[in-house]
Amino acid sequence: MTTPHEIGLAQTPGLETGPGKLADPCIMVVFGATGDLTRRKLIPALYHLEKENLLPENFAFVGVAIDQLSRDEFRNRISDCLNSPDEGEASEVVDEQSLSSLIDRTEYIVGDFGDPGTYQALKGRLSDLDAQFGTAGNRLFYFAVAPGFFSVVAKQLGAAGLLTEENGWRRVVVEKPFGHDYDSSQALNKDLLSVLQEHQIYRIDHYLGKETVQNLMVFRFANGIFEPIWNRRYVDHVQITVAESVGVEQRGSYYESAGALRDMVPSHIFQLIAFTAMEPPVSFDADAVRNEQIKIMNAIAPMTPEEVLQRTVRGQYGAGMDGDNRLPAYRSEPHVAGDSRTETFVAIKFYIDNWRWADIPFYVRTGKRLPRRVTEIRIQFKRAPFVLFRQTPVDTLQPNQLVIRVQPDEGISLSFGAKIPGATVRLGTVNMDFRYKDYFGVKPSTGYERLLHDCMSGDATLFRRSDALDAAWSAVMPILDVWAALPPRSFPNYAAGTWGPKEADELMSRDGRHWLV
Repeated sequence: MTTPHEIGLAQTPGLETGPGKLADPCIMVVFGATGDLTRRKLIPALYHLEKENLLPENFAFVGVAIDQLSRDEFRNRISDCLNSPDEGEASEVVDEQSLSSLIDRTEYIVGDFGDPGTYQALKGRLSDLDAQFGTAGNRLFYFAVAPGFFSVVAKQLGAAGLLTEENGWRRVVVEKPFGHDYDSSQALNKDLLSVLQEHQIYRIDHYLGKETVQNLMVFRFANGIFEPIWNRRYVDHVQITVAESVGVEQRGSYYESAGALRDMVPSHIFQLIAFTAMEPPVSFDADAVRNEQIKIMNAIAPMTPEEVLQRTVRGQYGAGMDGDNRLPAYRSEPHVAGDSRTETFVAIKFYIDNWRWADIPFYVRTGKRLPRRVTEIRIQFKRAPFVLFRQTPVDTLQPNQLVIRVQPDEGISLSFGAKIPGATVRLGTVNMDFRYKDYFGVKPSTGYERLLHDCMSGDATLFRRSDALDAAWSAVMPILDVWAALPPRSFPNYAAGTWGPKEADELMSRDGRHWLV
């Protein structure tokens, strides 16, 4: 294990040494309470918040779904999902007191999302829970439903009078995908704003719940040594990789309508770009931070059709091997068309048209069935002048790299050159490596704990405004339009278990660069 002494860092306590801030008293209502998202992410996140004493005593949880379950049957599901983690996920020792506390405050309502009667039943139950748990009339409505139900549930809540803020606050959490193009995103936003105000809408992106993503602002703006070189004068290029080793699994029907570009780029990847490239905000106030992110989104240079052909790559995985295990082709996955033209891999070169980043390329790639699961941001700095080393055995200088690892091994590393001991001048590359687990331990997390807590506390810093969505879709629409006009002819064009099509490597090699993962 790397110690603080070995990398020259002092291990100091955090600024907050006491318990964290309690969320506001509230009732959290989850529509789609029997679905996969609730089971795998939301319930474990609530349990972790309860275990860390971050949920108030004045809290209740209500699940709403069409499944015919009693309250006790739904409560048993909560217990089961914590005691039976998914295959491949680490199990944890469940604190029975915390679990019992959460279960005792859980209710369940059977209802169809399009039936006004469901919302009248919910309205009556919420009033009862207010009196029982003292939740002050505050409501957090979470839409863990298929995107086609976002508008339906919002309008039904509005019609039932459940969104007015006469007594306590009302907030709505909407999952991605927020539309499938610019027009549909605008239409969905119009539907939500017909019954809600912008400050009530929390558009969630679970990537922003990752500690390393949140730490980007602290890393950049709380340390005086990095921000002065965080610009076009010193940076050669930026690489962002979001790679998944799994295929589409049981999400084939969704993926067929989305594809890798819509699924990842306007949301996760643009958020990583924004945190990497943004200017320092005047404060950590939510709007101050988001205003700077919007400036980056609006500065992403739009592509002409010719530039789309030159600066984008799409791919679809075919059959491959993982050791002795045969991996199926995308077209062989459940709910996928046998002649599908949906991309499962994307590589794009973006430019940010502002003073700090002019002419510095941001290379991004994301895909399914790649060799390993990894999300990281690499800042490659320009090489130092070689003139000093011309009369030495050194034949080249390696550029410095700063790597921000978002998952799975969260941390930050910096590579630099050092002299190898000996009578002659020879250089080796060494790393200063920081890992969260080494310094702060590892706490079980779904990535939703911070986001849910912020929703309950009214902190919208890590959530997306409507103007951010407009900017994101505006940036990708030229790509979608060209791809729609020119369907791919070579799919599948990379084997499962490899790093994507050869054209992605050529995208980099034309610029004299290569992917660093």
